[in-house]
Amino acid sequence: MDLRKLKTLIDLVAESDIAELEVTEGESKVRIVKSSAMPQNQVVMMQPQGMQPQYHAPAPAAGAAPVAAVPAAPAEPTGHVVKSPMVGTFYRSSAPGAAAFVEVGATVKEGDTLCIIEAMKLLNEIDSDKSGVVTQILVENGQPVEFGQPLFVIG
Repeated sequence: MDLRKLKTLIDLVAESDIAELEVTEGESKVRIVKSSAMPQNQVVMMQPQGMQPQYHAPAPAAGAAPVAAVPAAPAEPTGHVVKSPMVGTFYRSSAPGAAAFVEVGATVKEGDTLCIIEAMKLLNEIDSDKSGVVTQILVENGQPVEFGQPLFVIG
């Protein structure tokens, strides 16, 4: 079925009182359904003849969902926050079973390795950009991290 015919059929359904139209032409089958809740949108589905249509439950309306309580935002960490420079997987040590690069309470100097972030099978060492004492480790080993996500707090 060509696009001009399809556009004509959609316009026909939109302008009329018809709620649903199904047309079979050769191996193609088109079903156009006018939604009463949203009069601007029509659903168009094309499938080869003989295939069973798949129906999906409609998404609940935005206003129908109950409002959940929003948890209080965590307190902003005190000290220098080391953030992830990339998206990847956070590792505290160089190999499984090896000792972690740093622990809470460890003194680090600028340039010391804090962790590794694996991105696209490449292991990237993340170095400290400030000297001080590690007061918090904000990410669990093996957890995915996003760009700019806080990893460590150095006091």
